Amino acid sequence: MNMKLNSKTKILAAAVLSSAAALQGAPFLAIGDGAELFVTGVVGVRSDDNIFQSTDAGARAGTPSQVVSDVIFEFTPGLDLTFGKNSQLNGSFSLNDSFLNYADTSGINTNLFGTDFRSSFDDGKLKLKTVASFHELNQNSADIRGLTRRDQTILGGDGEVSISEKTSVSAELKFDRTNYKRAGYTDSDILSVPLNAYYKITPKVDLSFGYRYRDTQVQIGSDTQDNYFNVGARGEFTPKLSGKFNVGYNKRSLTAGKDEDQFGFEADLAYEVTPKTNLSFGTTNDFATSASGAQQKNFSLNGRVTTKVSEVWSYTGGMSYRASDYGTRTDDYLEGSLSATYVVNAYVGISGGYTYRSNSSDLVGSEFTNNVFSLSANIRY
Repeated sequence: MNMKLNSKTKILAAAVLSSAAALQGAPFLAIGDGAELFVTGVVGVRSDDNIFQSTDAGARAGTPSQVVSDVIFEFTPGLDLTFGKNSQLNGSFSLNDSFLNYADTSGINTNLFGTDFRSSFDDGKLKLKTVASFHELNQNSADIRGLTRRDQTILGGDGEVSISEKTSVSAELKFDRTNYKRAGYTDSDILSVPLNAYYKITPKVDLSFGYRYRDTQVQIGSDTQDNYFNVGARGEFTPKLSGKFNVGYNKRSLTAGKDEDQFGFEADLAYEVTPKTNLSFGTTNDFATSASGAQQKNFSLNGRVTTKVSEVWSYTGGMSYRASDYGTRTDDYLEGSLSATYVVNAYVGISGGYTYRSNSSDLVGSEFTNNVFSLSANIRY
């Protein structure tokens, strides 16, 4: 056992690489006046002490532990096309393919494809945004354990138009489809339609009046329809505090089961601590449907601090918490992370990080802890 751990430590130390911050290099290929093609890549390694996020309850009871640790190597080549630089219409199209290889658990080696398209238009009066993405996923989450393969497709668009000097309205349409490749999890189609009206109460702050309709279709459990009525504000509240928030009444109707309602809220705020240090934080209280089709009431809280100490060094620390109420129990999920990034030049960045995850639950087999150390290099040319 000790020889195995020492081997992993040597492998990790030899690959001093980590995911870098956004890089600004000359493009691999310039296409016309406003389009540029970049070659991107990630080369990384991480040490994960619980790759399936399994409970260690068995080990405490004197039975063999189901917790599996491993070292994972990642190579992700890709392309990124940007267009419309310094114009009213701009956007990007990217694609990549991640190759993941496990040092000991080689039977779960995989490659995962992903592609994203984004565009935005702004002429001062009308603002439009579109998004389309497809990602093959094989990662854990608070609801999903055991590296479950699934495909996620997201399509969306939103627009905002000024009605007068002080008023504007916005509408958004988002469709999210998840297709699982493993029994026990439910495919889902989620359609969300938020509508908002804004009234300028100061030169930098808008009062908002909003409504959001959300329809969730699942194969396991109950289909649901959510109606969220809210009021809030957005803008620059102080010279250092900006963002948006809303509070309101949220009602969920189920095709099978009793309707529910709750106090809802959303917040996404940023605070400039110093010119080089920024704090972002947010919170939500909302309905959800778990990957296994169970009904949830989720309260979440998150925060992140980023500081740039020099032109080449930056540090980030983050913490998030989610309480999921299933009616018969509440799961508490906590995640914290620390990372440091070094920009080698305009094309290459290197960083290292640590992530801690913990889930506590009354349900047997749902508790786990997880520690991940990662090193990688991000290349953009």
